[in-house]
Parts: sequence; structure tokens; C-alpha cells
Amino acid sequence: MPPATPGRSETTRAKAVTKRVWNAGRIFLLIGALALTYGVFFLAAMSMANRAREVAVPDVRGKSMSDASALMANAGLVLKIDAARRPDPKIPADHVLSQDPDPGSMLRRQRTVRIRVSDGQKDPEIPSIVGETERTAEITLTQSHIGITARAEISSADYPPDTVIAQDPPPKSRGGAVTILVNRAVGGPTYVMPDLIATTGSQVAQLLRARGFRVTIVGNSPYPGMPSGVVIHQTPDAGFQIAPGEAISLEVSR
Repeated sequence: MPPATPGRSETTRAKAVTKRVWNAGRIFLLIGALALTYGVFFLAAMSMANRAREVAVPDVRGKSMSDASALMANAGLVLKIDAARRPDPKIPADHVLSQDPDPGSMLRRQRTVRIRVSDGQKDPEIPSIVGETERTAEITLTQSHIGITARAEISSADYPPDTVIAQDPPPKSRGGAVTILVNRAVGGPTYVMPDLIATTGSQVAQLLRARGFRVTIVGNSPYPGMPSGVVIHQTPDAGFQIAPGEAISLEVSR
């Protein structure tokens, strides 16, 4: 057998090296593909696990505290109550007024949902109107957003006419309405004092005297731009209840 030539031996060795490199590359490629597949499946599994731990936040607005607690517990969430309460005319006391996060938001289990509780409708504090005239009492109550549910009347000489002598509920109570007891004038009707400003003093004095009132013109003061004898001030003021025989003072311009 003739000896192998150097050129053929080198070619054989090169082919062997190439084959080994190719085989090693295939192995590394397979390992990389397996690692990539494992990573994809791992990330997908983690994502599914995270989604499995997420729940939709239930809507507990307007619910009672017990119902809200039960709904949150069933969803795997923790309920936290805000210490600050707020009055609300629509949501009853001890019911949920608002929540954070909003209903329907996705939240992981064991996370906290903060709620604020309603303090309900707070009635205003009733002011004292005893000793006030009926008209003044009405104005005071209206300004406090309180109504008068009923009026009882007596006729006594011990109190001024058309004066509130009792109220129910008493002052500093809370409520939206009161009942008042009013003393009417003894032995006759009462009238509402008209607005006499800018009228002729002598004429209105004559009309009021004809109806039994004691009218006195107490002053004659200069008033620029106003004709002489025109009423510029009156006592009692317009709107007050007066009875026949009571005194009326008029101040006129000069």
C-alpha cells in the first residue's frame, strides 16, 4: 500500500474538525432553544399566577358597614375605614360614602381598599326664639333652615302681643322644625305695621289715629332732596305686629 500523501491527511483532519464544530453548534443551538422555551413558559406561568391573584374591587358605595366588610372579605381584600366622616343627606349614617380604588378596578388579593363612612343628615341647631316677635322668630328660623310645624296661641296681659313665649324643641336641640306658642293681643285684633317711609307724615298720621293708634311726629329733620313733611323714619319698623292703641312715632323731613 502506498503511503498517504500529506495533502489528503490534512483534508481529512479539516473535515473532522468541521464536523465536530457543527455538532457542537447544534448542541448549543438546541440548548438555547430549550432555554428560550423554558423562559417563555416561565413568564407565561408567572403572568397567569399574577392574574389569578388579581380580583375586581367590589362596589360597596351605599352599603352598610357589615355588608361592605363581607363583600371585601369574599374578594380577598382588606377594608380600611377612614377616620374622617362627612355628613350627607342621601347616604344614611354608618353606610359607605366613597371608596378608593373605584369599583371594578383590578387589585391583587390582600391589598387595601379605603372607604369613607357617611355621618348621615345632620339637623341644624335650633336657636332660642322665646321673647322674640313672631315675625322676628320666623326670620331667625328661616335663616337656620328650620320650619314651623304648628302655632298655638294664648291671650295674656303678662306678655307683649305677638311674642313667642314658648318653643318645642327647646333651644340648642337639633331638628328641622319647631312648634311655637304665641301671645296674641288681649281683646282685639293685631295689624302688621306698614312701610310709611316716603309718605306724607300728616296724612298717614291722620289715617292711623282714625284706627285707634297713638301717632306722634317726633322730629322735623333736614333731608336733602326730600320735600318737607315726608316720613324718613318710623317706629315700629315695617312688618312688626301692632295692636290698636299702641304708640307710633314718625320722623319727617324739613
